[in-house]
Amino acid sequence: MTVPNRPFRWDLVRRDQLGGLLRDHPGNTFPYVDELVGCAAKVVARSADGDLYFVGRSADSVHDLLSGALARTSHRDRLHLMPFSYRVEDPLRTAEVRQLRANLEALGITPYGLARRGRSIVFTDLVYGGATFTYLYGLLRDWISDERETWDVIRLKLRFLGITAREKTSPNTWRWWQNASWTGSLPRRAVTSVSVAPRFWSYLGDEQPKLTPSFRRTLWADEAVTVPRRDDKTLSALAQAVALVELGRSHRVRDDLAHRIAAEPSFTQSWLRSLTLQLRRG
Repeated sequence: MTVPNRPFRWDLVRRDQLGGLLRDHPGNTFPYVDELVGCAAKVVARSADGDLYFVGRSADSVHDLLSGALARTSHRDRLHLMPFSYRVEDPLRTAEVRQLRANLEALGITPYGLARRGRSIVFTDLVYGGATFTYLYGLLRDWISDERETWDVIRLKLRFLGITAREKTSPNTWRWWQNASWTGSLPRRAVTSVSVAPRFWSYLGDEQPKLTPSFRRTLWADEAVTVPRRDDKTLSALAQAVALVELGRSHRVRDDLAHRIAAEPSFTQSWLRSLTLQLRRG
């Protein structure tokens, strides 16, 4: 039996593990708070009342802010981090496929579970060309086929939400999902985007120090990733992440999130109106 493996990350909501770890690490201030709150509001509003799985590391800060904001709402258990990074090089070996599937199963993602879950699962990530989503979709599709689960049922449970860098709108604007052939196998509303300021997108994707290593295929089975890192760069990233959770808990940010969500077209849906009221009440 293959043992699941995933990078260690502290629980930033309960924080029992932190102790005095950050005593000498005040952390760097997050430079795009307004953009982060706006992005988080749109992610929630476009999640279709599903479970959000943040793929990779790029959108960790969106997850952390929402972890604080939703901590006392009915959606507190809807947020998940999904360590995953994959670039097509050589075909995956049998042992790698087996390890990846074990890792996903530990996150609650299996063909059997997808076919029987009530809510949708919403994969969320920063998107440039859509390669990560393409590979993830293909790996899931192969697994579903191997397990002989019903694709026509599962396709209604999958959603992909890409966070993209905003561009000028025109008839010729390129959109990542339009040239991805696999998106046609899902309902049209199952693939959507949230556009953000390019400088904010670049900070999250290219510049921001991260708490965990990129979980590439060479690390999927490496137990070294399960050991917490305590170098200065990691602790600085940890301090920033903790600060974002606390920011999300604040009345100001919860009220701001509620205000922005109320401006979204999906606010007509009862689940979103209920969640917005919970955010305001705290």
